[in-house]
Amino acid sequence: MAVLENIDIRDILPHRYPMLLVDRILEIEEDRIVGMKNVTANEPFFMGHFPEYPVMPGVLIVEAMAQVGGVLVLKTVPDRKSKLVLFASIEEAKFRRPVLPGDTLIIECRTLKRKETVVKMQGTAKVNGQVVAEGVVMCKLIDRPAPAEAQG
Repeated sequence: MAVLENIDIRDILPHRYPMLLVDRILEIEEDRIVGMKNVTANEPFFMGHFPEYPVMPGVLIVEAMAQVGGVLVLKTVPDRKSKLVLFASIEEAKFRRPVLPGDTLIIECRTLKRKETVVKMQGTAKVNGQVVAEGVVMCKLIDRPAPAEAQG
């Protein structure tokens, strides 16, 4: 049973297809979150990323980790519609095995350090209980810029 469905996630994160890489949030606690990404054969990146042997790009697995972590960060921010969570860094990234069409990616992020505008999280991605990728993700919370038409 999901804690947050896709429509709820879209209310929290600004990402949209094809860059929204979180389908559901399965668990959420104060300093821990577990999200899910169903990796389907019709993902746009598979057309050009080894089309004869489609593999989810590692950078997108890391992005999915950052998005799951972003849900955790923004869920606790009262004025989240006026904020963005930007990817600041990845450390100790390791990729253990390929993620293929049909896989269900389960992503867990745990808060390591949290300051007012910076959050550091340990991210782990698994398929069928096996670790496929891991790393330490840092995100920065900023004020959302005003839309271009409102600026000028």
